[in-house]
Amino acid sequence: MLNYNEIDKRKYIIVNDEPYEVMSSAVSRKQANKPVNKTKLKSLVSGKVIDYTFHVSDKVEEADISRKNIVYIYSKGNEHWFHSDGDKSDRFYLEGNIVGDAIKYILSGDTIEALIYTNSNNEEQIIGLKLPIKIELEVTEAPPSVKGNTATGGDKLVTVKTGAKFTVPLFINVGDIIAINTETGEYSERVSKA
Repeated sequence: MLNYNEIDKRKYIIVNDEPYEVMSSAVSRKQANKPVNKTKLKSLVSGKVIDYTFHVSDKVEEADISRKNIVYIYSKGNEHWFHSDGDKSDRFYLEGNIVGDAIKYILSGDTIEALIYTNSNNEEQIIGLKLPIKIELEVTEAPPSVKGNTATGGDKLVTVKTGAKFTVPLFINVGDIIAINTETGEYSERVSKA
């Protein structure tokens, strides 16, 4: 059990019988009132983000979250197919709301971490994918750099091998490997030049 002030960012907790990830937390105290912890929680089932305030007397249970490696195979519509790492016969699909933005960063054959929630009945359920903070992707389409207003740095929209589009600086070209921050979805750096 966690006390109200132990509910920190990146912890997994149970609220109203549902697992949540703590996105942010701020313990504060207003004058004569008792301290509270104001948090933003993301549902690991629906993906919905809510504001929730924990008071001094509140205690919450940590969610039983485990991780296992799975391998991405392909997508068909809103179904994204995977198999267990090391067992190609153990195939299953995940809905788009569980995979979320992770699909923009992965290619067929990539191994990624699945977050598995075990409920009170000992039933396991994949509730999300955990990506590294930075992922390196190859640029497959990039418009030519146009001279002009570069006083503010200048940027352009490129397409990477996964099919996703990202805004990058003008000096990025086809074949370059770029690093993307998976939490913000923004360009981070050029890893190697084509």
